[in-house]
Amino acid sequence: MSLSRRALMLAVGVGIALSSGPGRAAEVAALNPPARVKVAYVPIMKFATLYVAEGRGIFAKYGLDVTLERVKSGTEAIAFLDQGSVDVGGIAIVASLWSAWDRGLNVRIIAPGALDPMENGPTKLIIRKDLSDAGAIKTIADLKGKKIGVAGGPGSGGEYFVAKALERAKLTIRDVQLVNIGNADMPPALEAKSLDAVLTSSPFSDQILGGGTGILLAQDFTPGLMTVAFVASGKFIKERPEVAERFALALAEAARMMQGNDYLSPENIAAYIKYTASTEEALRKGAPVIYDPNIEIPVDGLADVERVHRENGRTEYDKPLDLSKAVDTTFVKKAIDALGKQ
Repeated sequence: MSLSRRALMLAVGVGIALSSGPGRAAEVAALNPPARVKVAYVPIMKFATLYVAEGRGIFAKYGLDVTLERVKSGTEAIAFLDQGSVDVGGIAIVASLWSAWDRGLNVRIIAPGALDPMENGPTKLIIRKDLSDAGAIKTIADLKGKKIGVAGGPGSGGEYFVAKALERAKLTIRDVQLVNIGNADMPPALEAKSLDAVLTSSPFSDQILGGGTGILLAQDFTPGLMTVAFVASGKFIKERPEVAERFALALAEAARMMQGNDYLSPENIAAYIKYTASTEEALRKGAPVIYDPNIEIPVDGLADVERVHRENGRTEYDKPLDLSKAVDTTFVKKAIDALGKQ
């Protein structure tokens, strides 16, 4: 669903007045002077609401002077947040974060990045075709004792996806042999029969399935899951909450400008290309990345991610984490109060 014309027409000057509840209206004015915000991000499309908010002047509309600093990994972004050299970071939710939050890491998720599609998701569990033809692997239950290739190693997102797939057959990662292998090495590994199955996504899944060496066994393990997020330092949240509110509001507006056919609008494509290594051709050929127009943080999904990593022994603690140590939903709630829910 695209941002409505009515919402656009409600923009007034440098602020915006929108319904925030029955019988009342909230004025979200631009900060004056503009507030500086430093954001560390990995240049991938899962953080594209950030690129659109900056590229299309939404941050500026709310009086935010945002500097985007490209980093190599979410781990690097977390280090900068912990040091106080950036205010917000775009990161992947990996197993080590849960232990860091348990130890008191003072950063909080304040908005989601992209979400997994509800169906036909890009991550696929693929088995060797010869094993399928021989009847050795027909269902997920038949993976017990088999070698499964996954990129990232212990505690990675790949391991989590494999764990979620195995849950369908009441298995765990202890029931299989996980092999840490790069995605690019998976097609030849299946062809050489050194692995029984792999977890991968395009273009490597396309290569395997198109080449006839593999058969799709399962996908859509975690529809709607948030695997990446925008996190803010505790200092930023405590000392400049009005800035954090406008930051989340700008992300919400950007998400609404990225729905349906608007995803590939000329203005959005220009923003994507500016902040990633992608090309217009690749963007048009690839499947659209999914962004919630209400930018809700899927807390239940996060709790499941934490549970799986904890039960897999990837955390330094063994009891469920209080998610208030990891998540602050205040800012996305205020954003939707201002914009109205779609």
